[in-house]
Amino acid sequence: MSYFVYILASRKHGTLYIGVTNNLARRVWEHRQGIGSTFTKRYRVHRLVYMEAYDEIERAIQREKTMKEWPRAWKVRQIEKDNPEWDDLTDILNR
Repeated sequence: MSYFVYILASRKHGTLYIGVTNNLARRVWEHRQGIGSTFTKRYRVHRLVYMEAYDEIERAIQREKTMKEWPRAWKVRQIEKDNPEWDDLTDILNR
């Protein structure tokens, strides 16, 4: 089974949310429906801009915790390394 650490954004350089899940497509759908996260619902943080896959849940959870402690500039740099335009990556999940 795969586990994912992901970053959602409200828009380019907007509000960020970092999470972990074992089903990324479902979790992004839940965020967009306003299910499971008051924060993403309130601030309309629905654009999937970054993701990493892990084989072990412990590693994914540790990575999520580490990234949440990073300064914002580091998070932005991580996103822009692979997704400089902050494109919504959700379509990749549905292929």
